[in-house]
Amino acid sequence: MAAFYPAPPRRFTPEIPMRHTLAAAAVLLAPPAVAADKPNVLFIAIDDLNDWVGPLGGHPQVKTPNLDTLAARGTTFTNAHCQSPLCNPSRTSLLTGLRPTTTGVYALAPWFRTDPKFKDHVTLPGWFKKNGYATLSAGKIFHGGYPPKEDRPNEVATWGPPHPLQPRPKTKFVETPDKNPLVDWGPFPEKDEECFDHDMATWAVKQLQSPPKGPFFLAVGFQHPHVPCYAPQKWFDLYPEDKLEMPPVKADDRDDLPRFASYLHWKLPEPRLKWLQEAKQWKPLVRAYLASVSFVDMQVGRVLDALAASPAAKDTVVVLWSDHGWHLGEKGITGKNTLWERSTRVPLIFAGPGVAAGAKCGRPAELLDLYPTLAEVCGLPANPAVEGLSLVPQLKDAKAPRERPAVTTHNPGNHGVRTEAWRYVRYADGSEELYDVAKDPNEWTNLAADPKHAGVKTELAKWMPAKSAAPLPGSAGRLLTFDNGVPVWEGKPIGKDDPFPEK
Repeated sequence: MAAFYPAPPRRFTPEIPMRHTLAAAAVLLAPPAVAADKPNVLFIAIDDLNDWVGPLGGHPQVKTPNLDTLAARGTTFTNAHCQSPLCNPSRTSLLTGLRPTTTGVYALAPWFRTDPKFKDHVTLPGWFKKNGYATLSAGKIFHGGYPPKEDRPNEVATWGPPHPLQPRPKTKFVETPDKNPLVDWGPFPEKDEECFDHDMATWAVKQLQSPPKGPFFLAVGFQHPHVPCYAPQKWFDLYPEDKLEMPPVKADDRDDLPRFASYLHWKLPEPRLKWLQEAKQWKPLVRAYLASVSFVDMQVGRVLDALAASPAAKDTVVVLWSDHGWHLGEKGITGKNTLWERSTRVPLIFAGPGVAAGAKCGRPAELLDLYPTLAEVCGLPANPAVEGLSLVPQLKDAKAPRERPAVTTHNPGNHGVRTEAWRYVRYADGSEELYDVAKDPNEWTNLAADPKHAGVKTELAKWMPAKSAAPLPGSAGRLLTFDNGVPVWEGKPIGKDDPFPEK
């Protein structure tokens, strides 16, 4: 059921009658049913959500009761990672089942089908459509304006409302060094119903109240906690600033990093930690991010309530995921675009027919795996073109072994490998990082230069892609290339002595 928060009573009114709440709880907490031949799929995407959720314990104060309830009902992958820490390449990888090193999609543009060799490649929703499912999508599932309007019927049969980051105040609350209007945070608007993402949940609720005949694939994309971090005041009230616990940071954290690490996030609209501290905006940003997380958790709860009250409840597989994480001061930055834990680790929860309840799987998992997993869970033929591995063994038994670690790529030649114990990063110039994450979860001590760990690096390096496809023509937006020994950020060479941007 949609859990409600200890917000002040004057700002809070339950959305559904108690009898419906109790009925929803009974369905959500029931043991998994025997999988139907063709179960439905409720596919929930959340933008820029890192591990600051109850099931992952990334922040000790976060309040996500609806994700907590979903996790109690299903299996949470506690070591799940994106294939790229940036929206377009991450979502392209998940929805195509192909790695960025295969597609050449590394940046915020272009649409992957601009390459003729992917003209006939079937995406995940397209695979369900091809196999007789009614397919519906609203909000941010594909990145930005993708697919182009004329291509949409080929990907998904029914399209709901788009996903504008509106409304916004007339002027920004925070004058950040970059004037990008989306890089902002603060209490806004007054009511949940006026805030973006509430409309996405409302649309999804309506679809579940009158579901299509036959099996369906329903994709719902939420944008919170992506900037701007806006939510009504009652969500900020959950996190009093004077009691707020800040993420752990280390003043000299970057001292043992190779210089190339900074090139991956060279000039971004998101401010650096140094500016946030000087402007006294670090706490307000952390608070706004947490408020945004709790707000979107409520929207997820509304959708899950509608599913629980629908006739499709017992025959629907739910999968909830985020496209990548988000830094809030760690390593001196905010935003994504790194190969470190805060940027690559994502929530990934499955629940429904055939999924073990209350389970946590610490095996490495990749968003790439969703395509083959959902096909197998729903009894569809496997698409031989995809590169992920099915997670069905882990959905039945969280301790089932995995054949490989999780691999994340950010721009050509830069890869991170994550096992249960280690993170190994190698950049395009050959420089390295190695972290014993079991002992050093904050990744504060780079062990790459320690000769006693040479064997670990050699073993992990075997999982890195042998080749990286060149960026697709038209690639733009946070693109880094390494051309003849020179790093080039968004078309401009970076000098060997250029200072790391501090704002």
